[in-house]
Amino acid sequence: MMEADGSPKADSNRRTSPAAFFRGFLREPSQVGSVIPSSRFLEQRIVDASGLSTAKRVVELGPGTGGTTRTFLRHLGQDAQLLSIELSPYFHELLGEIADPRFTNHLGRAEDLAAILALHDMEQPDVIISGIPFSKMPKAVATRVAQAVKASLAENGRFIAYQFCRDVAWITDPIMGAPSSCKLELRNFPPMRVYSWFKTADG
Repeated sequence: MMEADGSPKADSNRRTSPAAFFRGFLREPSQVGSVIPSSRFLEQRIVDASGLSTAKRVVELGPGTGGTTRTFLRHLGQDAQLLSIELSPYFHELLGEIADPRFTNHLGRAEDLAAILALHDMEQPDVIISGIPFSKMPKAVATRVAQAVKASLAENGRFIAYQFCRDVAWITDPIMGAPSSCKLELRNFPPMRVYSWFKTADG
């Protein structure tokens, strides 16, 4: 589909198919934190915590089938960039259906964040959002992801992680300090905690 000016029209109004999400869970259960997509209530809580309306460069780690990705695109400005990093080839293929010039779909590992940013000529992001289930990751891998996030974020950048378990805080706190906030969203299955960290000049 095309806009009136001839530019590609974003399909950001589509909702994630629960069936597609569940198939992804069955294919790779160790990489998926839930059997159904995020609720609109959780998505809105993530958007509020991220300050997406003023963000220019955003990275999403573990976007899954793209429901959250489409929500983020609806809230980002027209001059913003959104880079997704997805480990699952199945989910990566589904994300390829998103037609938006602001969106870049990358198949790879979150711990390789710095190299991926360089590959796509993207400057330090001011927001990184993670749906990766830290509770299902080996501690060494989770630590490398948290270190990559801190190293890659712009000064005063935000790291937002929505998680079922508290493992992300145990991993990230020694690297980025205590989260500035942690809010529980009960209107989601399963209920999710939304953590927020800021990267300050003093670390």
